[in-house]
Amino acid sequence: MKKVYFLQTCDTCRRILKEVNVEGFEKQEIKMNPITVAQLEEMREMTDSYESLFNKRAKLYREMDLKNQNLTEADFKQYILDEYTFLKRPVFIVEDEIFIGNSKKVVESLKERIQ
Repeated sequence: MKKVYFLQTCDTCRRILKEVNVEGFEKQEIKMNPITVAQLEEMREMTDSYESLFNKRAKLYREMDLKNQNLTEADFKQYILDEYTFLKRPVFIVEDEIFIGNSKKVVESLKERIQ
């Protein structure tokens, strides 16, 4: 399976989608087509925690003062399901590997994997 979860209004997502060969990928725009519980659980199985899928740079994260709360894995899961901006993006799934976020290291690893 090759899939990418992204946000069309995110400049970084658009840049990475242009940079990476996404031919053959199923694309899911998470604002128009929110992720499901099953999709989030599938992502979680490929990584170490819901927290690793959580976007701590989201504007709402600061506005809700979540930094000063003691969030559990269940909290991270629920916030991601409730509000699309809490999913760290883009998320690429290539067969049995997951690539989360937009760090240079993640993008380079992704490029190497799909060449």
